Amino acid sequence: MAVDHVPRICEPRSGLSVDSETLDGVNAPHPDDPHADRYRQMSALEKIEWMIETDGFAVEPVPPDPDWDPPRAGYTYTIGFQAHTGFAEVVVFGLTPVAARGLIGLVADMLLAGTEIPVGVEVVGLLDNDLRCEFAPVDVDEWSPLFSTASSWYHGDAFEMVQLIYPDRNGFMPYEPGFDQSKRFAQPVIGRV
Repeated sequence: MAVDHVPRICEPRSGLSVDSETLDGVNAPHPDDPHADRYRQMSALEKIEWMIETDGFAVEPVPPDPDWDPPRAGYTYTIGFQAHTGFAEVVVFGLTPVAARGLIGLVADMLLAGTEIPVGVEVVGLLDNDLRCEFAPVDVDEWSPLFSTASSWYHGDAFEMVQLIYPDRNGFMPYEPGFDQSKRFAQPVIGRV
């Protein structure tokens, strides 16, 4: 059965606008998509709305940028997490988007089940083998270029962000002397520790 149109999954919130420069190229069809001619692409705004409608929050993966000095690692951050869980938005550096989404989903499940996660202190119980991690508060004003889609989503209103910092394979955190230096660019610490 041929499909002539694709129904809109959700309506954007009234008055919601996202800076088109921020989302340039997001709607370009993938060259290997055999259905690109039959289905229209979702806009970045529609994707965020759909993720929030489906999961309660959206994740925004950002690819690495080797042109930064030092080179910037890829990272994933949330949009709508604060409204969904009552906890700050979360950013994770150095993991694939799928791995970051899984870890963030685990955090959401714990929060929704009533677990209180402290900010600014090391905790155990989230990662396997009782490895430590920390949710470090991020100065969003200082690091706003990294969160341009979230800033557009929130229309420039203030929002909280924490960085989920995790250890290397030997259990050392990025700010500790024993941390694997080959991973120092993969997980920059932008949160206050």
